[in-house]
Amino acid sequence: MTWAPLLLVFLHHLTGSCAQLVLTQPSSVSTSLGSTAKLPCKASTGNIGDSYVNWYQQYMGRSPTNMIYGDDLRPSGVSDRFSGSIDSSSNSAFLTIQNVQADDEADYYCQSYSSGIRVFGGGTKLTVLSQPKTSPSVTLFPPSSEELETNKATLVCTISDFYPGVVTVDWKADGTPVTQGVETTQPSKQNNNKYMASSYLTLTAKAWETHSSYSCQVTHEGHTVEKSLSRADCS
Repeated sequence: MTWAPLLLVFLHHLTGSCAQLVLTQPSSVSTSLGSTAKLPCKASTGNIGDSYVNWYQQYMGRSPTNMIYGDDLRPSGVSDRFSGSIDSSSNSAFLTIQNVQADDEADYYCQSYSSGIRVFGGGTKLTVLSQPKTSPSVTLFPPSSEELETNKATLVCTISDFYPGVVTVDWKADGTPVTQGVETTQPSKQNNNKYMASSYLTLTAKAWETHSSYSCQVTHEGHTVEKSLSRADCS
């Protein structure tokens, strides 16, 4: 997930490249008002029980707030709806939020220590659903003939009408993943309170002509929608 700038600065001073512990979190979790959300933090290397786990909540543009420290302790002022736990059998820590409220929607980061160095998970964006989940509508556009004359080729993948507002986009050329030249916008809210985003694959005209097919794969809430085009159909 995208790290908020304030937390990036915070982590820059606190983390190190020699850390052995790796903490893995799902990029997003969605839940409904009044339900219970359980956010996992798995030690994919190292042992989750070797050091205490802390949890931080962060709203966009604001500094992170410590919600749980020492595995299961709450700082003063934190609601008792929040609790922490450790499951040694799955080598994971959990942040549980009971009776989820709208203002619980935020990013949540787990943190522990490895050889005295602070190690953070990648963070989980918690979305509190205010409407039913909706899969995205995906359309893939080829480069224009005018653009190709400038030795440039941009494929545009438009993604609209999805909720909640978290997607990942992957590009392929002839079935092979492509990562260079890819730019994907952050989802923005539409007038109907659903979300939209766009992803761009920029190539040279020569590179465009090297492959026969291109596809844009959009993953939303664990489901993937794929749109493909054949270069032969675009001539």
